[in-house]
Amino acid sequence: MARIIIQGGRRLSGDFTPRGNKNGALPMLAACVLTDEPVCLQNVPLIDDVCSMLELLADLGVAVDQHGHTVTLCAKGIRKRRLNPELCRKVRTSILLAGPMTARHGKVTIYPPGGDVIGRRRLDTHFDGLDQLGIRCRGGNSHQFSRQTLRGARVLLDEASVTATENILMAAVLAEGETSIYNAACEPHVQDLCHLLNKMGAGIRGIGTNLLRVRGVATLHGTRHRIAPDYINAASYLAAAVLTDGHLTLNNCPREPFEIVQRHFSKMGVKFQWTGNDTLDVPSGQRLVIHNDFGAAIPKIEDGIWPAFPSDLMSVAIVLATQARGTMLFFEKLFESRMYFVDRLIAMGARIVQCDPHRVMVSGPARLHGTHLASPDIRAGMALVLAALCAKGESIIDNAQMIDRGYEEVERDLRRLGAEIERQP
Repeated sequence: MARIIIQGGRRLSGDFTPRGNKNGALPMLAACVLTDEPVCLQNVPLIDDVCSMLELLADLGVAVDQHGHTVTLCAKGIRKRRLNPELCRKVRTSILLAGPMTARHGKVTIYPPGGDVIGRRRLDTHFDGLDQLGIRCRGGNSHQFSRQTLRGARVLLDEASVTATENILMAAVLAEGETSIYNAACEPHVQDLCHLLNKMGAGIRGIGTNLLRVRGVATLHGTRHRIAPDYINAASYLAAAVLTDGHLTLNNCPREPFEIVQRHFSKMGVKFQWTGNDTLDVPSGQRLVIHNDFGAAIPKIEDGIWPAFPSDLMSVAIVLATQARGTMLFFEKLFESRMYFVDRLIAMGARIVQCDPHRVMVSGPARLHGTHLASPDIRAGMALVLAALCAKGESIIDNAQMIDRGYEEVERDLRRLGAEIERQP
């Protein structure tokens, strides 16, 4: 079990370039099995979830050639139709191989996926959408997917699930005829997957909307694609600079996703500005004040499907609110266990009332103090790191390997920006 030790109160300043989007890289790795030709992905984040996905693919027989942040995959030599159960338990996105493997190779057996424990994460939307394309699933100790023919269909998702949209999309590109996916997720990383598939020869229209139309093709070919930057990663470092009164320049930042971040962070007084097409400046000396809603009502930040506030930033936003003057309600709609990390913040001195599994009320500013903590999941783990950076004294964060699943060498990047941070194995 890894441990991170942080001496709080150090100002973070400098520049930071976010890695490739974690939630974009994982389905793109799965998409390589749709063709026998090489697929080269650039700007791949070197995080644990990506490493687990590459292990899964290599175990199936995919040739993996990795040079730094560039990975070339060739699925011509796939020899198995059954995923390794131990590797499946390492990463939730193993389920993303259901659509492309069955579409290209006729069948696949996938064991229950792992991932963060942030509440029930149903797979029904995957099964229902794939079934409409002709992919059958038998359950039990494993999920066994198979198909005879693969035909396009009108698919109406019962929820705008990101991974279900991606799974159904990767099957539909090889289906006979046209598929429409209504109530599709349209997050930036879903759009990026669509662009990759179109480069491979797919015919996807409606990218960026909740209605995707897919013209099926007989075969796909190899290509080269650069994964878009991770706006969750970038926003986490932006918050670190604000919390420590630092000055940060964010390079290669996607403007569109940050408009969503800015809309909500500005409610707490966070300010930043664009100094170029993709360069963002975060000034020091910010005075965090929560702005009340009309009529002096307590404001609220709630997550939801894109373009609502992303759930993956909810934990970070809560830490920001502990250092802002005023009161704010946070409403986590998607996962019933994501809020349970706030007891760690309360132990550090935060003034938080947990109303129920989905809502917390935060009043600030609160003077946080260092303590001994444990990371429950990727995003909560990063939020605890941010809290420790602005706290007085030393914080010890156990189970830090959870953070490694979504952030590449977090202590190295923070140390370069001025944090006093070290890792113990």
